Amino acid sequence: MIRTDLGLSYTKAGWMMSAFSITYGISQLPAGWLADRVGPRWMVLLGVTGVALTGFFIGFSSSFVTLVIFLAVSAIIGGGYHPASTAAISLSVPSEYRGRALGIHTIGGGSSFWMVPLLAAPIAVAWGWRNSFLTLTIPIIILGIVLFILIGKHGQTYSGDSHEAGGEAATTEVEKKTMTAPAHIRWRQIVPFVIISVVTGTMIESISAYLSLYAVDSLGISEATAARLMAVSPGAGLLVAPFGGYLSDRFGSVPVLMTVSFLAVILIYLLSVAPGAIALAAIMIVIGFVTFMRMPTSESYIAGNTPPHRRATILGLYFFAGMEAPGLLVPVIGILSDRVGFNSTFTITAVATGAILVVTSLFIWRNRT
Repeated sequence: MIRTDLGLSYTKAGWMMSAFSITYGISQLPAGWLADRVGPRWMVLLGVTGVALTGFFIGFSSSFVTLVIFLAVSAIIGGGYHPASTAAISLSVPSEYRGRALGIHTIGGGSSFWMVPLLAAPIAVAWGWRNSFLTLTIPIIILGIVLFILIGKHGQTYSGDSHEAGGEAATTEVEKKTMTAPAHIRWRQIVPFVIISVVTGTMIESISAYLSLYAVDSLGISEATAARLMAVSPGAGLLVAPFGGYLSDRFGSVPVLMTVSFLAVILIYLLSVAPGAIALAAIMIVIGFVTFMRMPTSESYIAGNTPPHRRATILGLYFFAGMEAPGLLVPVIGILSDRVGFNSTFTITAVATGAILVVTSLFIWRNRT
């Protein structure tokens, strides 16, 4: 609906979506560093209420330029939420339950991707796409304030960087019991693992950004139905996230990540031969499984190979890569789609993903000990 109203090409639509993801990715770097020092409370307030407030002003956008500006500002404000919340959760539970806890946290983000399209589509059909932003952001603004008060009430403060200065506050009661955190960042384990995770997420997110347009322009599905289809993947993957975390706790993060990553290659290719809405929905269901199993698995592995006083910073690097790469690739997918069509674009993406995963897997095997 935005594309139609503003007269956007696939390429411009890609840049519109990238305005948020590129800026959001860059903001993870300073925000992760800051979260290690000021704690998660203010980051949560900015990441929820701040993002929703700028989202409210998106509803007043009358041009492509103003829409892009508000998306970028929203991304800057929200950059600290993910590294702060993930680091805080990893410090709050024993390491053997970390994957499951992060999986439960993923339900929150997943539920928004599932619920919002179902709520926004009928509002947009009845009153226009701008009113979807104006209506749905108001309760989220209030929610962020409530979370800010509750976190302060329960005294959940992150110890920050006092560990380096020898402060006792850096060691939580859980860490005193488990003492499983490494003293140094295990770069040899983290780097190839993060590459595989980021590549998998990047390819899926970049392709998924165009699935509504693919459904309308190539499969002949109505705009309202295509909007509802965008709830399929997060809706299907919603409750799988804790299961993915459990599998990583039980069998290790590496085998779980490798399985879902190579499954993603098959799914991206199948999109190119989907005959209609039912087949597309079925593929999107499995994409949801892959996406929501990958996230807690990756976060748990990074937390387990990073000292507590550096977790938010390293997680900020991870989220930076995971958000920046799709932001840069989405316009490329748009350009390819304009030139060779969606089907060929999906096939090219699947082949490229598979090649990168095979090469990086060799480094994972080399460092398997």
